[in-house]
Amino acid sequence: MPQVEFTPQGFKPNAQSSNSKTLVSLQANHYNRTFDFTFEALRPGTFRTTFTTPQHRLPPHRAAPILSKTLKDAELELSETPTSKTIETGGAKAIVDWTSGPPLVSVALPGQDVPIHYDLPHRSYVTDGTGIAHYTHHNRDTLHVGLGEKPAPMDLSNRQFVLSATDCFGYDVYRTDPMYKHIPLLINATADGCVGIFSTSHARGFYSVGAEMDGLWGWFKVYRQEYGGLEEYIVVGRTISDVVRLYADIVGYPILVPRWAFGYIAGGMKYSMLDEPPAINALMGFANKLKEHDIPCSGFQMSSGYTVAETEPKTRNVFTWNYHRFPDPKGFVDAYHKEGIRLIANVKPYVLANHPAYEKLREAGAFFKDPVTEKSAEARLWSAGGGTNGVGGHLDFTSEAGYQWWYEGVRELKKLGIDCIWNDNNEYSLPNDSWQCALDAGALIQEKDQDPTNAVGFWGRALNTELMGRSSHDASLEVEPEQRPFILTRSATAGTLKYCASAWSGDNVTSWDGMKGANALSLTAGMCLMQCYGHDIGGFEGPQPSPELLVRWCQQGIYSSRFAINCYKTSPENNTVGDVIEPWMYPEITHIVRDIIKRRYELIPYLYSLSLEGHMTTKPPQRWTGWGYETDPEVWRSKVLTDGETQYWLGESLLVGGVFESGQDTARVYLPKGESDHDLQFVDVNAPTNFHNAGQWIDVSAKWDESIPVLAKVGSAIPVGRSVQTLSAGETANPANLPRDDYRAVEIFPPKGSSNGKDFVNVWYEDDGVSPPPARISTFEVKYRTDEEKVYVEYKEKLQTGFDPAWKGLSVIVLKGEDRKLVFNGKEVGVSETDGKGRKHFEATSVRTSN
Repeated sequence: MPQVEFTPQGFKPNAQSSNSKTLVSLQANHYNRTFDFTFEALRPGTFRTTFTTPQHRLPPHRAAPILSKTLKDAELELSETPTSKTIETGGAKAIVDWTSGPPLVSVALPGQDVPIHYDLPHRSYVTDGTGIAHYTHHNRDTLHVGLGEKPAPMDLSNRQFVLSATDCFGYDVYRTDPMYKHIPLLINATADGCVGIFSTSHARGFYSVGAEMDGLWGWFKVYRQEYGGLEEYIVVGRTISDVVRLYADIVGYPILVPRWAFGYIAGGMKYSMLDEPPAINALMGFANKLKEHDIPCSGFQMSSGYTVAETEPKTRNVFTWNYHRFPDPKGFVDAYHKEGIRLIANVKPYVLANHPAYEKLREAGAFFKDPVTEKSAEARLWSAGGGTNGVGGHLDFTSEAGYQWWYEGVRELKKLGIDCIWNDNNEYSLPNDSWQCALDAGALIQEKDQDPTNAVGFWGRALNTELMGRSSHDASLEVEPEQRPFILTRSATAGTLKYCASAWSGDNVTSWDGMKGANALSLTAGMCLMQCYGHDIGGFEGPQPSPELLVRWCQQGIYSSRFAINCYKTSPENNTVGDVIEPWMYPEITHIVRDIIKRRYELIPYLYSLSLEGHMTTKPPQRWTGWGYETDPEVWRSKVLTDGETQYWLGESLLVGGVFESGQDTARVYLPKGESDHDLQFVDVNAPTNFHNAGQWIDVSAKWDESIPVLAKVGSAIPVGRSVQTLSAGETANPANLPRDDYRAVEIFPPKGSSNGKDFVNVWYEDDGVSPPPARISTFEVKYRTDEEKVYVEYKEKLQTGFDPAWKGLSVIVLKGEDRKLVFNGKEVGVSETDGKGRKHFEATSVRTSN
């Protein structure tokens, strides 16, 4: 983009600044131009900055409303000079200095003299044509993470990125930028503390994270925003976890996900694209194959083939049905529900010119307006197969006509019985910044003295992604007010996540590197609050995975918050229908894939507990190796660990590695050490069950037909359930006659010998799995200690009113080789079985009586 920077000078405080202890408000009049700057302490560790001019205003609808201030005078220390102001709160010290040139902000953590964040002198805040730029000092040799979804590795240092979203079909996970998400949150993490900077703008932008170097300016980072004024939040804390929680206070905590969504989600464009035999036959055949191979499945991603017109041109017409492929849509939905499979319906926010509703929508003003033609803006849109397109219009969700038409379309799908709305192709990669928005939707935040500018560049293309999410969410809630809305979204902004519970990394490619790099995306996504997030296992585009790669990807995928196999394998010979990945596509490995998927179902109580924990605390299910182990020097100095590709935590209990090359049967894993637990150990979950001291790299056996490396922290425990699909506690309808969720066990990982009186305390969470907010979450605690002869387990629970788990007893499972007796709540219990892995199951049958 053109660079037209102007650096304002001569800032002075105004009356508003002198009357507030928490606010710095400055203004400069430079060459007959007015520049306004504010800096305000809002909460301990949280600050808000704005930089505006009459030509660079803040759009009223930003990714987050202004955070309320909760500071009290007693929590503040203040000092000032004629050209600076220092605000201390919660021990964090913020200084704003306007002695020379533009304002300079610095923020230091409690007890530290060197700021974790400080602006670049003489060039901190500048206008740049229609937008702004913000320059800050670059902390070299530190970790930078965030920005929603950026190519691997996890560390963003010394790289530059486009802050926008696009449909990057078949992307390179190490090079493609931009991708699908637009979340301008950058976190700089160090062993001594962390700082996050978040811009609320929906406008396109750019971030250079130390990638630019200039002999005059030294090492710097720069955020460039193409339109409007700047609104940024600065949050500081000791750890990434602290920063993520403060960021969530601004944009909202992760929303509730229905429990069924943690099972196996199937998909594949081919099924709904078939004319002969009709698609419904193929889909029912898929359900029959699942039963034949004894593979549980919780949901199916129904691609947009169900909307393809029956006559030429056979384009996708959202909210319509192809009645040749699906003669009875309601009957089909009911039939799939009888198989125990929920339906996830694909919807796209554009309307092609041959859509039966196109003219009606155009006349109603539901599309953007082209100021050149004074007519509805037209663009070429994806229409049929790979690389094919047709002319049509993107829905303008700032228009009441567009917003409501979408709302009504979603409502009809929900009335039909569709379980999840799949907001797809919603990146809004429009070709023209000057296209005009209607700005009359009731869901749009506006102001009385609003700037008359209605250009989509100023409001931000990504605003439509958020409003689309809200329309889908609210329509779903209207139809099913007693169930939490479940919206799956491909693109996302920070504001979108208030409405969309799940996301994925889009149209990835089949390759070993693609599987490896995806782990880095998962870790960053979780830090940006996309916490029910995953990848298309086996690859969406590209060649079919080999049997070995498919097994490895499934092994990796069950240890993530979203487990989905969905693809569109195009080729020059088959550009429309595509091929599919099925669990039974290679008979020689079907039994292995089946066992992996069944293990996924066993893990659902643990995965769902992590989701509820994220809803309450913002901790993501998948976490960087250094999460909670910030005092271990190795997590900062090892590029393997800061790249985030080869291992991660799943919760606090399981450290998950991986194998990312064909023919490899061992993997190297680092075991982090904690400052307070000098005796920390890890144990292989898979045979052989070796114990390892923390603070070292180890090589783990990982044969491709057995498992990837999974190590449990000694002293931890994870809840598990049955290896089949079960009915969530809050579900009343049961057309598939699913079994109740009436079995619960905890897998524990005690030390070899005595714990020397130390108790290991583990907590997990459950609820009914379906109810909308507010959450009513029950807590379960397992505490144990050991001596040379026995393992002593104590169990207690705190159930919320109305939640009566179907399981009344609790089993305790120990790894192969654990031969001590087990005492449960003071009573010795016997072994009920020894499973195929050599693990003993102890059963306590009376932890609760039925209400």
